[in-house]
Formats: sequence, C-alpha cells, structure tokens
Amino acid sequence: MKNLLIWYPKCSTCQKAKKYLEANNIAIEERHIVEETPTKEELEKWIKQSGLETKKFFNTSGLKYKELNLKEKLPTMTEKEKIELLASNGMLIKRPLFISKEKVLVGFKEKEWREIK
Repeated sequence: MKNLLIWYPKCSTCQKAKKYLEANNIAIEERHIVEETPTKEELEKWIKQSGLETKKFFNTSGLKYKELNLKEKLPTMTEKEKIELLASNGMLIKRPLFISKEKVLVGFKEKEWREIK
C-alpha cells in the first residue's frame, strides 16, 4: 500500500503537510477530500487504526461543522451516525489525513509527522 495523503489543496495546513512530505522524500498518493470523500468503510478502518476517538476526525473549525451545530449534536450521536456524517461531506473531516500501513495521522503536527518513514 502506498502512503495516502487526503487533503484539500486550498487548505494552508494541507499545503504545509504536502511540502513536509516532499522535503522528506516521502512518496504519497494524493486524494482530494471533497472530490473523493472517504467512505464509511475507510473511515471505520482508519479510526480504528489511528487509536483516536471518532470526534478527533471532525473539522471543528470548519463552516459546515458550525452550520450543523455539531458541537452540541456529536455527544448524543452513535459511532455509526458520526461515521456516516463524516462520509457524507469531505469538508467535515479534519485534514490532512496521512494513511500508511503503520499510521493514520489526522491534522498536521510536524512532531507527529516526523515518525513517518
């Protein structure tokens, strides 16, 4: 499996992540988060692999998150409902996502990304 970068090209954090990967010669396959939104199955797998709570996959600073008042709604939603919601709109997903055989990274924190081989 190739390393996968799921990103939104206009996002400055995503651009930083891509530059970091290029500067460190880390081969990636790119995927536009809106044009090819991750499926429920992919999200279930990646959430499990990441070891993070599902809520960490939400783009809490996004307009869509705020429009849908998800800060209030998420605590009462089931895991299945959260994953279905994420899969329904790429703009709800925190980005970038880096997926490899060993790791799933959500958002760009250079310290965490240094562990990528």
